[in-house]
Amino acid sequence: MSRNVQDEIKSMVEGNDVLLFMKGTPIFPQCGFSSVVAGVLGHLGVEYASVNVLEDMEVREGIKAYSDWPTIPQLYVKGEFVGGCDIIKEMFEEGELRPFLQDKGVLSADA
Repeated sequence: MSRNVQDEIKSMVEGNDVLLFMKGTPIFPQCGFSSVVAGVLGHLGVEYASVNVLEDMEVREGIKAYSDWPTIPQLYVKGEFVGGCDIIKEMFEEGELRPFLQDKGVLSADA
């Protein structure tokens, strides 16, 4: 039976309100960019699921094709690709990330 990685990724993205594809885990990120995004989400108090792409090379390459985005980490909110480290960091620094997450219903208005 052949594996359909794109279907697996789609299922993960659609099955989690907030999903971070990253290198490592939120507690033990294994690259600086993944660490930044996990840190921002943690700072904001966002509950999120994560996928360690280092554990599965097919997912690691498949997520790049799925999003048409060449780098990891990748953040998805309510099934929508938001961006990688630079975009998330910029949104946070510009004060845009918190309202975006609140509008999507994944962060309480008083957070």
